[in-house]
Amino acid sequence: MTAKVTMYSTSVCPYCVRAEQLLRQRGVAEIDKIRIDADPALRDEMMARTGRRTVPQIYIGDTHVGGFDDLAALDRAGGLVPLLAG
Repeated sequence: MTAKVTMYSTSVCPYCVRAEQLLRQRGVAEIDKIRIDADPALRDEMMARTGRRTVPQIYIGDTHVGGFDDLAALDRAGGLVPLLAG
């Protein structure tokens, strides 16, 4: 069982693609993607929830990881796999 992964993204976002690739490499089978480019209310929700304007914004369980750079840094530090394990 892996923790639920939620990612705020847009259709054209190279960092979203890279984040998804990294998560898949770490065994994540399902990512709940929230497309903020399709619905302005979702962008507002993301900004209220994260305090950030950029995508991706990634949650693992209830933990806000941040964007791709944050995700990659967490992985390099050895913290991503344990977080995914819940």
